[in-house]
Amino acid sequence: MELNLLTLCYLIASVTFILGLKMLSNPVSARRGNLVAAFGMTVAIFATIFLYEDNGEKLHNYVWIFGGLIIGTIAGTLAAKKVKMTAMPEMVSLFNGMGGACAALISAAEFYHIYELHKDSPATAFAELATVGHYITIVAGAIIGTISYTGSIIAWGKLNGRVKDYSFKGQHIVNMIVLVLVIVAAVWAYQSTLGNILVPFMLIGFFALIYGVLFVMPIGGADMPVVISLLNSFTGVAAACGGFLYDNKAMLTGGILVGAAGTLLTILMCKAMNRSLTNVLIGSFGGGNKTTAVEGAAGPQGNYKEISLADAAMVMAYANRVMIVPGYGLAVAQAQHTCHELEKILEEKGVEVQYAIHPVAGRMPGHMNVLLAEADVSYDKLLEMETANDVFKTTDVVLILGANDVVNPAAKNDAQSPIYGMPILEVEQAKTVIVNKRSMKPGYAGIENDLFFQPKTSMLFGDAKKVLQDLCTEIKAV
Repeated sequence: MELNLLTLCYLIASVTFILGLKMLSNPVSARRGNLVAAFGMTVAIFATIFLYEDNGEKLHNYVWIFGGLIIGTIAGTLAAKKVKMTAMPEMVSLFNGMGGACAALISAAEFYHIYELHKDSPATAFAELATVGHYITIVAGAIIGTISYTGSIIAWGKLNGRVKDYSFKGQHIVNMIVLVLVIVAAVWAYQSTLGNILVPFMLIGFFALIYGVLFVMPIGGADMPVVISLLNSFTGVAAACGGFLYDNKAMLTGGILVGAAGTLLTILMCKAMNRSLTNVLIGSFGGGNKTTAVEGAAGPQGNYKEISLADAAMVMAYANRVMIVPGYGLAVAQAQHTCHELEKILEEKGVEVQYAIHPVAGRMPGHMNVLLAEADVSYDKLLEMETANDVFKTTDVVLILGANDVVNPAAKNDAQSPIYGMPILEVEQAKTVIVNKRSMKPGYAGIENDLFFQPKTSMLFGDAKKVLQDLCTEIKAV
């Protein structure tokens, strides 16, 4: 009866995971979807603790289990409460890395469990104790989980500025050699006797760890949204391996959903950048040398012009339609609430205000959507790139807040540009473009933006929050 009840709990959890993921497809229901999936996970956790049996024995060490749950709950809650929106991508990478580490440890625990049961017969080869499928599942979970862990930690370091892009000549060849060594160690371990198996198995983890570091290190900052999504899919696949090992339906379903969703999101991110996944992983776009920032009023592209706060307020107040393009600069300044206030002030004056969202704006998929949702911006006002590009043609003023590479016309016009071919927000189609930046420094891809030097573009320098606050004051006075 208890086994049937456990299976029922796993079934309920699996259904909530699917429903939760479905709700995440719509911003209106996304929060509720998270809560539904979290409820299912809670059911699965406590059902495993109290109902799981192995040869008629229930789990032991409840003090350790609940101690870990309490510590993890407190740490996770505090981290989520205190994290700033600018640091959200780092937190996602860090948490994803922890998930990969857990999946790798599950595989290591299963391997060690088999080893402990038969270690008194050291002459026995591991191949005699586990089927090929079982062993592949153990090793796949260990390898993928370890790569996800180390890769996510490097991505976390890159996003918070502690780790710099690094590559060397022939690195891709070195990466392939390390990956081959992982496979060689896995085959060696499978064919080894129990007395000699620990060394090759430890080498599997060691080489996978090295590969995870080498895999992410050369990838440039502009590709971080793709890398985060890809590593997230890795963690899902590794978790699914754990579900296979323990015949845990909830863990298997959750892992498959995360792996599939992460893979699809990675493909969508690549499509949004008009690049293949291979090109992202090998091309190191956004990494390497950075173009020197423009120092004065004149740069290699020509001259740029500035606009005063009063003039910007006047142009926006008398416009029929204003389109706001949020970027990472908006997140850095924590200006999303002030931006929403500007939107309301403009609407009171009869101006139609909408937001143009590029799929890879920010540092992770959906970063701008989450940022604006925090400020209670209506979801109906958030336009996807294709829709926004059609609306720009009838837009009077575009206000760009910290966005850079996603509005750079070089992606369409300059075949020599590293972002050439990437779909962008075609803001230059609007009548007037106002760009708010702290300085003329290039964006995350490290290249200058042709848009800033076009005749219809005006620069409005300063911290996004302070500029928006001043704009609100000026527009009220118009």
